[in-house]
Amino acid sequence: MKKQIRLLHSNDYPYFEAMDTLLEDDYVGRIFQRLTIGNHRLYGLFIDDQMVSMGGYSVFNRHYAMLGRLRSDRKYRGNDFATELTAHIMNEAFNVSEIQWVGANTQEENKAARRVIEKLGLTPLTTLYGAVTKETSSLEFGAKRWNQVNSLDRKKRWLEQVYIESKSIFPYECYYSFPASDPLFTEDDIKKWSFYENSDQTRVLITKYDQKKHHYLHAVYPWDDVMSQKGLWETISNDYRKLKRQTEGDTYIWIDLTKEAVQSLPSAHTFELPSPWVLYGVTKAQSVKLKV
Repeated sequence: MKKQIRLLHSNDYPYFEAMDTLLEDDYVGRIFQRLTIGNHRLYGLFIDDQMVSMGGYSVFNRHYAMLGRLRSDRKYRGNDFATELTAHIMNEAFNVSEIQWVGANTQEENKAARRVIEKLGLTPLTTLYGAVTKETSSLEFGAKRWNQVNSLDRKKRWLEQVYIESKSIFPYECYYSFPASDPLFTEDDIKKWSFYENSDQTRVLITKYDQKKHHYLHAVYPWDDVMSQKGLWETISNDYRKLKRQTEGDTYIWIDLTKEAVQSLPSAHTFELPSPWVLYGVTKAQSVKLKV
């Protein structure tokens, strides 16, 4: 039996297609070629000429790598191939000089993936619901919308104060959150994102556009008091209506909520709340101490 781990290329798609993963309509198949180029990498673990496990990582803002796309052929499960492959992928990511943090984001109910991640010594950092809705009328009460922040310096101060100083988790994209640091926030991104502050300037809301198959107004709000801040949902809904006028196809609001924030939602809310996502991570300095 010959075992090999290697980088995958677009012409390796037949190996992926031959895997029996029990996943129907797997999105990875539709974007396989894209996941082998640019800021994405895919690796396969082969037994002889059969790929039995696959995974990879994507790079964000040069310094962050997120593990993912872990797939295993069901006939080979229980042999720790997924753990061996993920350890290899994590080491490959840290061999890239600019990458300083590697993480993984998996749903709380996905116990198999969490076991693999935890075996490698990644630490759970936060648990967030990716709450999605098209309707917020039950959350609005006719309050005045928040004031928009137009100053680039003011936007930067909010990010520094709320996220960077405390190294809080920042939802950079839908599904992809990272520990905040200066490299995560490029000036181009900050200029594109909309910032709003409440009247006494104690809270900030960030809205931005994202697309993951569907269109999303991604609302970023780091506090749990989502139902007690007057004007918050009026502000989010106003930006949502603007985005809907610019997009074709399904368009949603996405907001990352803690379990405490979810518990505060009214019973009549219309959010879809699938299993929450657990974010794990490790820095390059911490990884040196791990035996992977």
